[in-house]
Amino acid sequence: MHESVLLAGSLVCCVLGCSWFALAKDVHWREAIGATGLSRGTQIRLRTLGAIALLVSLTMCLSVDHASIAALVWIMMVAAAAMLVAFALSWKAHWFAALVPWTPG
Repeated sequence: MHESVLLAGSLVCCVLGCSWFALAKDVHWREAIGATGLSRGTQIRLRTLGAIALLVSLTMCLSVDHASIAALVWIMMVAAAAMLVAFALSWKAHWFAALVPWTPG
């Protein structure tokens, strides 16, 4: 049970990380938030949050299995999360606005 909770948390962190990385791109920012410009500070903050989320995800995977298996599982999770984020951005981009609560509107 403990391992499945860690792996589920790792997958959530992967989705969050990929989402923040996607929002750091101007095109996705405009689709999700509707604002015309993405400031440099917000872009850096989003990239930092994305990197931290993926690092936490990797740490969770490493705490469950040996490094060789954990790395493989993590890479598959990142790929699945990236695909999920890509599909969600093309379908309901406005959902991603909830991931940046510090922005107005």
